[in-house]
Amino acid sequence: MRLSYKLAIPHILSLLHSSGAVMLSERDLPHVATTNYDFVIVGGGTAGNVVANRLTENPNFNVLVLEAGPSDAGVLALQVPFLCTTTTPQTLWDWNYTTVSQPGLNGALVGYPRGYVLGGTSSVNCLVYTRGSKADFDRYANFTGDEGWSWDNMLPYFKKSEKFTPPSDRHNTAGQFDPSVHGFDGLNSVSLPGAPTAIDDRFEAAIDQLGGEFTWNLDTNSGSPLGFGWSQAVIDGPSASRSSSSTGYLAREFLLRPNLHVLVNAQVSRVISERTRDGVPEFKTVEFRLNGGDTLFTASASKELILSAGATNTPQVLMNSGIGSASHLSEHGIPSIVDLPDVGENLFDHPIITLSWRVDSNMTYDDYKRNSALQDEALQTWKDTRQGVYANGISQHIGFVRVPDNSSIFVNATNPASGPGSPHFEIFVSNFLLGATPSEGNYLSISTILLTPGDNARGSVKLNSSDPFAIPLIDAGLLADDATDVALMREAVKSVLRLASAPAWGDYIIEAADSAQPGLNATDAQLDTFIRTNTRSAYHVVGTSSITRKGAEGGVVDPDFKLKKAAGLRIVDASVLPFVPAGHSQAATYALAERAADLIKATHSA
Repeated sequence: MRLSYKLAIPHILSLLHSSGAVMLSERDLPHVATTNYDFVIVGGGTAGNVVANRLTENPNFNVLVLEAGPSDAGVLALQVPFLCTTTTPQTLWDWNYTTVSQPGLNGALVGYPRGYVLGGTSSVNCLVYTRGSKADFDRYANFTGDEGWSWDNMLPYFKKSEKFTPPSDRHNTAGQFDPSVHGFDGLNSVSLPGAPTAIDDRFEAAIDQLGGEFTWNLDTNSGSPLGFGWSQAVIDGPSASRSSSSTGYLAREFLLRPNLHVLVNAQVSRVISERTRDGVPEFKTVEFRLNGGDTLFTASASKELILSAGATNTPQVLMNSGIGSASHLSEHGIPSIVDLPDVGENLFDHPIITLSWRVDSNMTYDDYKRNSALQDEALQTWKDTRQGVYANGISQHIGFVRVPDNSSIFVNATNPASGPGSPHFEIFVSNFLLGATPSEGNYLSISTILLTPGDNARGSVKLNSSDPFAIPLIDAGLLADDATDVALMREAVKSVLRLASAPAWGDYIIEAADSAQPGLNATDAQLDTFIRTNTRSAYHVVGTSSITRKGAEGGVVDPDFKLKKAAGLRIVDASVLPFVPAGHSQAATYALAERAADLIKATHSA
C-alpha cells in the first residue's frame, strides 16, 4: 500500500454504544438538549480535553465536549511522528486559515494552520515539546498579580500533565535529559528521539568546536533553557505514536466514563446569556451546528461554560456572542453584551525562518518524502516494530540562544526577553529539507524561531462578517516591531550560519539549497532582505483573550480564567497568555489547563 501524504479521513465515529464509549452522534442531539450538564466545553483541543478529563474524575460532574472538527481515530498521518509535516496545510484536519497581508513580510499572506480535529492543534503540530523559561512564568505572575502563574507553582502542573517515556529504540538516555524536572505519571506522553540519524555526531561535534553561544544544556525544559541538547517531543516512545490531548486525555478508558460525552463535527457559533447574576450577564448556553448544516442546536451547563476553542477561534466565538469591542461588533450588526475591547487583540506569535544546504550524503530523510517504495517500507517497519525513521519527528537536537544584554539592539529599544535567563531565539536541526521536497538531492535544514517579538509585534483576530461561521481576519503581526524584530532575527540567522560553518560540516555541506540564501559574509542589508522575504509563522499563537489583574480595565479574563464583567464562563486555552513564552506553546497550554481544572474543581467542591 502506498501511503498518501493527504490521507483520506475515515468516516467519523458514530455513537459507540457497543464499546461503551460515550462518543455522541447526530441521533443523540435530543439527548444533548435535555441532559443536565454541569459543564459544557467548547473545543476538544489541547486544553479542552485536559479540562474534560480532570472534571470527570469527579463522577458527580457531567461534562459535554463540543469539537468543531472530526475524530482523529484511525488516521495514520495523525499517529506517525514522521508524517507530522503532512497534517497541514490544506488538509481535512486543518482550519486552513490565511492571514491578512503582513507588512513585516513584504506584504505576504501567510498560511495559518490550526487543528480542525479532535485534539485540536496537538493532533496536527510538529510535536516539539518545550516549556519556555522560568522567567516567562514569573512574568505572568507579576503581570497578573497571581503567584499561581509563577514557575514554581506551574512546574507541578507541567509534571502532572507529562508522562516521560523511553524512546522507541530503547537507547540509553543517560545524559540526554534531567529526570528531576519531568513527570512520569501524566497523560501527555513525551520522549526523546526514537531513532539515530547520520547527522547526530556531526551536530554534537559542531557544538563542541564552536563554543560561544553554542553550549550544552542537559535539559532545556528545566526552566533554564539556554544552550543545546536533545529535542523532546510529544511522542509515546513504546508505541512510537503522536501523543495528543485526544490520545492521552480522551483515551478509551476515559471515554468509558458515563459522565463524559464528546460530540465531534459540532461547531459552536456563540455563547448565550439569558439572565444576569450579581449584576452582570451570565452565560450558560452554547449554540452550535452539526456537520456544517443549517440547523442550530443548543446545549446548556448548570455550573460553567468552558471556552477552549483556541487562540484564533475563542475570540471569534466571543465576538459573535456580543463580547468584545462594542465599536467592532457594531460594524457587523452584533449587539454588545459585554464591552471588552481587548477581545481578539494582543495576538503574539513566533516568526520562523529556515536555512537549508545540499549535502554530500544519501542518509538524509529526503528520499522518504519522495520515494513511495521507501515510504511503504518505513510504514511497515513502524507498524511491525514501532521503530525506524517513522518513529522520529522533525529534529533530534534543539537549542536556545540569548543575545547579549549590551547589544546595540537594546540601546534604543527595550529588551523583550522575560528575564536574564530567557533566550531570544531557538535553533533546531533537521535531517532533510523542510518544505517542498525536490525531485533529487539530499539536504540539511537549520531553522530558527524568534521567541521574543517586540511589544509592538502584536496582531489581532477580527470578525470578517456577521456570519458566525465565516473565516475570521487574522493578523499575525509578524516582524511588526521595527525596533527589535528584524534585528533579533538577523542575529538568529547569523547564529545559524555560524553553526553551519563549523568544521564538522566541512566535508558534508556542498552549497546553499537556495542561491539567494546569505552566507557568513553577508551584509546586514542582505540578511534583512532574506529575512523579510522568507520568514513565516511558527504558529505559536497566544494572547487574544489575555489575562490581566483582577479588576483591571484591560484584558479579557481574570487570573482564575473567568471572563471579566460576566458570570458562568471561563476561557481555558493559549489565548489567555498575555505574552508568548520563549518556547513552543503546547506545553504551556497543557500546564495551564491542568491548573484551570483544579481551580474549577475547587470552585464547585462544596
